[in-house]
Amino acid sequence: MRISRFYHIQKTLLQYGLDELIPPQWQPWYGKVLRHSLFWLRNRHKDKTVGERLRLALQSLGPVWVKFGQMLSTRRDLFPAHLADELAKLQDKVPPFDGKLAQKLIEQALELDNIAQLFVGFEQTALASASIAQVHTAQLPLADGSMADVVIKVIRPDIERQILADLALMETLADAAARFLPDGKRLRPREVVQEYRKTILDELDLQREAANAIQLRRNFDGSDSLYIPFVYSDYSRSNVMVMERIYGIPVSDIAALQAQGTDMELLAKRGVEVFFTQVFRDSFFHADMHPGNIFVSRETPANPKYIGIDCGIVGTLNAEDKRYLAENFVAFFNRDYKKVAQLHVDSGWVPAHTKVEEFESAIRTVCEPIFQKPLAEISFGNVLLNLFSTARRFDMQVQPQLVLLQKTLLYIEGLGRQLYPQLDLWKTAKPFLENWVKQQVGLPAVWRQVKDNLPFWAEKLPQMPNLLHQYLEQGPKQQRQLLQQLQQLAQQQQQAKAQIVAATFAAAGLISASIVFMHSNPFIAAALLIFSVLCGIKAAGK
Repeated sequence: MRISRFYHIQKTLLQYGLDELIPPQWQPWYGKVLRHSLFWLRNRHKDKTVGERLRLALQSLGPVWVKFGQMLSTRRDLFPAHLADELAKLQDKVPPFDGKLAQKLIEQALELDNIAQLFVGFEQTALASASIAQVHTAQLPLADGSMADVVIKVIRPDIERQILADLALMETLADAAARFLPDGKRLRPREVVQEYRKTILDELDLQREAANAIQLRRNFDGSDSLYIPFVYSDYSRSNVMVMERIYGIPVSDIAALQAQGTDMELLAKRGVEVFFTQVFRDSFFHADMHPGNIFVSRETPANPKYIGIDCGIVGTLNAEDKRYLAENFVAFFNRDYKKVAQLHVDSGWVPAHTKVEEFESAIRTVCEPIFQKPLAEISFGNVLLNLFSTARRFDMQVQPQLVLLQKTLLYIEGLGRQLYPQLDLWKTAKPFLENWVKQQVGLPAVWRQVKDNLPFWAEKLPQMPNLLHQYLEQGPKQQRQLLQQLQQLAQQQQQAKAQIVAATFAAAGLISASIVFMHSNPFIAAALLIFSVLCGIKAAGK
């Protein structure tokens, strides 16, 4: 099975001429001979660009490779822009599997004899189909007698087996690339595949997605900016999830948004605010914000609200990375490139020996030209690519915890460019970040920490007198014990020193006795031997 799949993958790659992606100087002579010998696997798409051929090849290999291509499209630090741009065109729609089979999988997961036991009007024709799962519509009777419009998401059958098989092949290819390609170390193919493995296997667990959606919904409860559909967790399993059906407008349908009078400028600004709120307020952000997962509510177009679905991929940041990142953004907006460079050194993102002045100059060269320009005139893809190139020059390793954040930033760029090209990203984001940084330092931050710790202190306060009495009572005793231990240690060190000296004399006496005995002086030799034995006894501590 694995051999036949491997052959099919190699056949597809060669028939799309993707061997051309390997520079000639990297191809050994035997590799070129082998390629020419496979005369029946010629490039059949010479009329297309390399980027187009790569995209089409991944599409033909199936959903696992489509998702892999989507992930690669976000790694502009590793691939040229023309390849990343073409991979970004990969759509998240594939032909659906049979609706009757989907119904059977749902019945098995929810332990139903017939789907009508729980749902009304189940539609076997899929509403939408993606690489990992597809969704069907139905109605769910509620306890109060009303009906809720729902969608039922179901994982494709046997998709896990196919994914694991393809991941094994990807890891084999990544090992070969890391070992044999001259640039294999910098491209870090093993890490790329491992990152993809974690992401795609997480997406296979719909209970994880349900938990993510519940968390995001709670974080934005009552918000005018973002709405997350309600998840019916009682009817969700690892391969089935039931959630509220939404009727929003796809964010990519600009004509429909404009036709209903949507405030496009406010919508674009709220997209930026939602992203930074998720990252810096909640440390929990939707990391798959491509247009297929984002809708706009049809209600109150003058006060537009986003609707987010498909929460299978989320990102998190720890407090330290979040603080450094926010300070970097603020310094960046203030054009304080020296602080940006120093923050990178302090955080360990670049080596400690990095010359801050040189790093500052390199960052200024990349960033200064983009300020005071509308979004339409800024290519964040190029900016990020240049920043990554600059960072590589200074031996900055890719930060795994920031990969999803970089990917989401690219989605935000595309979203803002579609909705309101004149949006000033810096003007929108800067006040939010400055306010957040202020809340992390000074009296407000101290008061918040005190307030957060009050329950713990209140619990321990009644115990404080006893703890203080125990400390005062046991403190002198512990000090005496420590002093005795130090004295014993000093005595042991003196004894060991004396034993070493005795052992040295014993060895010297033994060697001298041997030499004297060889020169026919047995009496002197015997005396030296006795001396050596006595020193040996002393060295043994007896």
